[in-house]
Order: sequence, then C-alpha cells, then structure tokens
Amino acid sequence: MSTVARMPEADPLYAQPLSERPVYATGMLLDAQDFADEQTYHRVQLARAMAFLAGGGTLAGLRVTHQAATTGEHAVPEEIRVEPGLAVDRLGRLIELPRPACLRLPRWYDAQNAIDGGGTLKRSAYADLDRFLSARAIAEAAAVPERAVVADVFLRFVACPRGLTPSFAAGPFDALNAVSTSRVRDAYELLLIPRQGLENDYDGLPAAPGPAAVGDTEADTPERHAARRDALQNAVLDAYTVSGRSGSAGQLAPLPEQPNGLDPTAVFIARTLIPVAAGDDPPVRQGDAVLVDNWRRRLIPSASLLAQWIGV
Repeated sequence: MSTVARMPEADPLYAQPLSERPVYATGMLLDAQDFADEQTYHRVQLARAMAFLAGGGTLAGLRVTHQAATTGEHAVPEEIRVEPGLAVDRLGRLIELPRPACLRLPRWYDAQNAIDGGGTLKRSAYADLDRFLSARAIAEAAAVPERAVVADVFLRFVACPRGLTPSFAAGPFDALNAVSTSRVRDAYELLLIPRQGLENDYDGLPAAPGPAAVGDTEADTPERHAARRDALQNAVLDAYTVSGRSGSAGQLAPLPEQPNGLDPTAVFIARTLIPVAAGDDPPVRQGDAVLVDNWRRRLIPSASLLAQWIGV
C-alpha cells in the first residue's frame, strides 16, 4: 500500500480542463485513458459547481489551537492542532480532515533553522503585531507578543495512491512493473508556512469581503432595496474571473494570502504568532503560548446556518 502523496499537477483537475466527456459506440476500442477521462468529466462538473456556488474556504470545523507540551506518563510535545472539518479549495475539491491533525512545533522550528540557519525565521519575525491580526483575535487575546515569528496554516488537497493490482507491464518486454495502483484516496496535507515580507500595507491575510450586497440594519427604502439589488447583480456578472475558468492557460493566480511558491489551491486556515526573544539571530523561542488567529479565513456558511441567522 502506498501513501505517498502525488504532486498537485498529477490531479487532472489542476489543469482546469474543458468539459469534454467520452462518447461510446459498439465495437469501439477503449483503454484506461477513456475511463480516466469519464471520471475527470464528472469530477470537473461537480468541482466547478462547488467552486462557484461556495468558493474556496472553510465549510465546517477546522478550528486551529495551540497545545502546550505536557510531561508525565502521557507526555505530548507542543503542537499546532487542527480539529476535524471540511474545506473547499479554489478548484472546488473537498478537503476533509476526518480526525484531529497536529503539527509538532519544536520539530518544525528546528527544521526551519536547519534549512538556512534560521534566515527564513529571522525574516518572518516582526514586532508591532496587531497590524497582522484580525480585530477579533486582538480582542480575545490575553496579550499580543512583543515579537513573534508569523506562520500561517494552510490545507491542501492531495491524492494518495493505495493498493496494487496486476496489470500489463509498461516499458521494455522484460519490465518488472506489471502492477498498477488500484485506488486513489482523496487526502490532505497540512502546511505551516513562515511569512516573509509582511508590511504595513500587506498583511498576507485573505482579502476582506467586499461591501454587503444584501441586508443591512438600517430601515429599508425603495432606494436602498434597488441599490442592494444592483450590487448583487453586478457581483454575479463580475464573478467569472479569468484565472480559474475551464481551459484557462497557466496556473491559478495566487491569492493575497499565498506566498510565492505555495500551491495556489492551498486553503488558508489560520495565522499563528510564535513568540521569540528580541535581538537574537536566528530568533530564539520563548516559553509564551502561541497566539492563534482563526478569524481571517474565508468561511462558507451552510444553507442551514444562514437560515438560522436570518430566522427562517
């Protein structure tokens, strides 16, 4: 059994293919590609419906927390913990965490130090951190660190080959690879990315939602109703962007929260502030708790939640 994640480009949906489905006829010769194309067609249709109806973001769950290290018989290391949940990426693919997942923070921090001697951590350490947080995180935090490494949690879709079955060998007549993957499991990968290059005018967070097209707290008037209707109509007509449409050339354009080199389908989940001492090079961890900001992700409320919200 193989659980090695494929590269993102291995998924046919990554190429944003045009909607073409196989057409069959009696006596037609078929091969594996025909059946793969049949699956791809249906996956593309469902994924594009999800992408435009819901958009990328958190559908349910996926709360991120910091778990301090514990000692004793059942000792556990310090972790960034992601609760079970469901997300939708920009291609419309569902990404599900069926159980809690953890990133061990000391191991991650040591690995970052080993990559370039701590250079990336140094460039990802900032002071005056309120500018990189949501208003709710600031209000709920006991204290914002004076200096911290800013690292963001991302979730991305990966496909894991599982199981082998006999098949024709590929290559020379004496090839020994007469087996093929029999199943592919839709899975996930958690990433904790240190954020370099943040500035006062670029916080590296998802873009805030635009002005509301419907609903407000002020008294309704025919003029306000017409303005909301016009805004909603314009939003629908402007929603089909160049990047991400079927058959579009090249990769998806990165979103504001996605650093260079990151898979552009990765979903932003949360921001973490890892406290470090001032003046050290590379930055040295302090014993303070990591601050987690869950509140600038894109949320996709279900229809039942929206119904509860508006009281129907």
